[in-house]
Amino acid sequence: MTEPTLDHPTLALLKRQFPDRTLFAAEFRGQTSVVVSKQDLTEVMSFLRHDPGCQFDFLSHVTCADYLNYPEADDPGPSGRFGLIYNLVSCPSGLRLLVRLFLDPSLDTSGTEDDPALHVPTVTDLWPGAEWTEREVYDMFGVAFDGHPDLRRILLWEDYPAHPLRKDYPVIGRGERVQYQVIERDSA
Repeated sequence: MTEPTLDHPTLALLKRQFPDRTLFAAEFRGQTSVVVSKQDLTEVMSFLRHDPGCQFDFLSHVTCADYLNYPEADDPGPSGRFGLIYNLVSCPSGLRLLVRLFLDPSLDTSGTEDDPALHVPTVTDLWPGAEWTEREVYDMFGVAFDGHPDLRRILLWEDYPAHPLRKDYPVIGRGERVQYQVIERDSA
């Protein structure tokens, strides 16, 4: 784990629990984040949920960011096209922690094919409320959550041909709205 001047108490617990793992920590505007690998996600999240020193009993949100054409960062931490972000809160201590995970697609993301590199384990067994936010990330970005109890689209119809929050998705769409009547401003 990288050790700049970070004073979040959870970082020492993570370092002690996972001494052989490569974890990166950063702080930006008062928010501490830890970057984990896909292989370590389940074990790290379970530790953060159940350890008496952590007690992150509330998963506020799961979201994603597409870093397509984003300038390379100068820091030595991991990177990838898709950044999956878990916002954890410990109600007993009032602490917050962002757990981040980076994914690189192995297939062309402009298509509709399921990419095995964009699969991660679900955390719904630890935080049941993750069911809805994981579905939203799946719907908008195409990141699939293995073991999810009901992984299907939540905002778009089931046969929608793509994931519209990916940056390679055209702003005007791919013709999904051609059957809709265009209403001009002066006639509305």
